[in-house]
Amino acid sequence: MNRFTKLLSGAATLALVAGGASAQDCPIKVGVLHSLSGTMAISETTLKDTMLMLIEQQNAAGGLLGCELEAVVVDPASDWPLFAEKARELLTVHEVDVMFGNWTSVSRKSVLPVIEELNGLLFYPVQYEGEESSKNVFYTGAAPNQQAIPAVDYFLEELGVEKFALLGTDYVYPRTTNNILASYLASKGIAEEDIFVNYTPFGHSDWGTIVADVVALGEDGKQVGVISTINGDANIGFYKELAAAGVSADDIPVVAFSVGEEELSGLDTSNLVGHLAAWNYFQSAEGEANEEWIAAWKARMGEDRVTNDPMEAHYIGFNMWVNAVKAAETTDVDAVRTAMYGQEFPNLTGGTAVMLPNHHLSKPVLIGEITAEGQFDIISQTDPVPGDAWTDFLPESAVLKSDWKDLGCGMYNTETSTCVQIKSNY
Repeated sequence: MNRFTKLLSGAATLALVAGGASAQDCPIKVGVLHSLSGTMAISETTLKDTMLMLIEQQNAAGGLLGCELEAVVVDPASDWPLFAEKARELLTVHEVDVMFGNWTSVSRKSVLPVIEELNGLLFYPVQYEGEESSKNVFYTGAAPNQQAIPAVDYFLEELGVEKFALLGTDYVYPRTTNNILASYLASKGIAEEDIFVNYTPFGHSDWGTIVADVVALGEDGKQVGVISTINGDANIGFYKELAAAGVSADDIPVVAFSVGEEELSGLDTSNLVGHLAAWNYFQSAEGEANEEWIAAWKARMGEDRVTNDPMEAHYIGFNMWVNAVKAAETTDVDAVRTAMYGQEFPNLTGGTAVMLPNHHLSKPVLIGEITAEGQFDIISQTDPVPGDAWTDFLPESAVLKSDWKDLGCGMYNTETSTCVQIKSNY
């Protein structure tokens, strides 16, 4: 490869790894794979900005292995097949050393065969449905046991919810998550007829009938709660319709898995006070590290810009990758993967995130209540929860474990003691 350009120091032409081994090509290229247009731009543009800030901060601190980091930004435009094309472009044309990106699971699954074919490395920063384990992906967002299951527990134990409306955007993440939740709710004694499930397309805007159906669930006097896996700008119409129908959090609480500070910044939150979200981070978390992160973000982007959970996931993932590259003394994907296991980095809510052999993090689970200011009041926080790639609440997955470090397998059957081929969902 001819990539010996744009060196951090003009006097240096190569950055030698420790021990005098092979030279590290410069610059080190970081692919940024987030939608900057289309229905998901409302959520993903901020993550592009986050990556640019992290890369600039690392360069200001001296770069990496004697090289400057260079961001290579592409726009998959909320077009799921285009994600695969852009990932291939990043790996084959731009020859990036690592990629940070995707939001929706359908976009991640579009990218998956490309990075596995080309042995790329992707850090995926958003909560997802689990039921996947690739040696080429580090999942820094929440698995279902780090978000969806604890949120349902909160509804059951703290709010006394008896009937559930599972509302989602029509793609793999909401459908798989809701399958898991339906099984979990059944194990908790919730009858099938007390679970209402509805899916809508990306960008859906006509919520009148669906909200009316949800309200009708409570006509028998039972407490209804909404579990929302609605993604992107469809959330704007959903919450507006709730307010128009006069539904408050006291009447029918909503806990969202894809609504954070960024999404709320585009809404009138006066009628949403008391509704909830479940994440591993909120901007309102107290602590010096979070204060510094928020200050740096606002200094770069403006006082009106907010932080959110997927940003923290990129913050943790990027810094773990930097430390793994330093430990491996190379950006080689296989070497970095090995160095990632056991990586620790302070999260922004207190405590330490740890990278597990299943390519998931151990992180705390937070429940936040929407305030009139468009922020979240943290009303519940757990100790760190290890992310689980394969849920215990689907029979075919309960016997599976992921361990890339010792077993070299993402789909190990604990009953047969065999490594089976990863099932394909794309």
